[in-house]
Amino acid sequence: MISTYLSIAQLDLPENLVAEQLSYLEQYLADAELPEVRWQYQIPELGEGGACSLFGYLQDEPFKLSDYVANNAENTAKLAKLQQIIDFVVEKTQVDWFGIYQATATDEGKQLLKLVYHGAPSRPLFPITEAFAKGSNNVQVALSKRGRVINNVADYLAKGGEYYTCDPNVKAETCLPLLSQQNECLGIIDAEAFNNDFFDKQTLALLVACCIKIPQLLV
Repeated sequence: MISTYLSIAQLDLPENLVAEQLSYLEQYLADAELPEVRWQYQIPELGEGGACSLFGYLQDEPFKLSDYVANNAENTAKLAKLQQIIDFVVEKTQVDWFGIYQATATDEGKQLLKLVYHGAPSRPLFPITEAFAKGSNNVQVALSKRGRVINNVADYLAKGGEYYTCDPNVKAETCLPLLSQQNECLGIIDAEAFNNDFFDKQTLALLVACCIKIPQLLV
């Protein structure tokens, strides 16, 4: 499973390092108390055309996750486990932002829906389209199933890379796909740091371990 994931996501990491991190994650999930689930959260205003968030400007009304995910006991338990994974990653790495997104059918088409996260408010939905992918790491990963690791955003932009900016403090970002047993893309994870070169092999191995576990808990 780990070998297949690394091959599809095109990540050069030792399998044993990922397996070790997966074992730590499984133990944490077995021992830690379940956190509360946020069924709604604040989100930023979107810029002209809805292409990017206006950092620091929040919409008056919170985003209601229950408009897209049934608020029942089974889903609440799964979301709590997903939040546990968020908490584990933040505790182990001190990453500044981390979110789990699920590919979801909506009235506006298929989108990445933010289920749980840690960090500053951010947009809840990303349209999974080729047009939006031109400026969005999240959507590029959802369409290609290839991981994207940018350890220096400023350098990446200077070299002509397209980048969707939500928080100007972000200096490094990693987006990885969530795959089904049939290797279809079920969603993505997105991790952001305020320091360059944040995503070393150890941190990436932990994130891949999360990607192995998360598909079992999607709603």
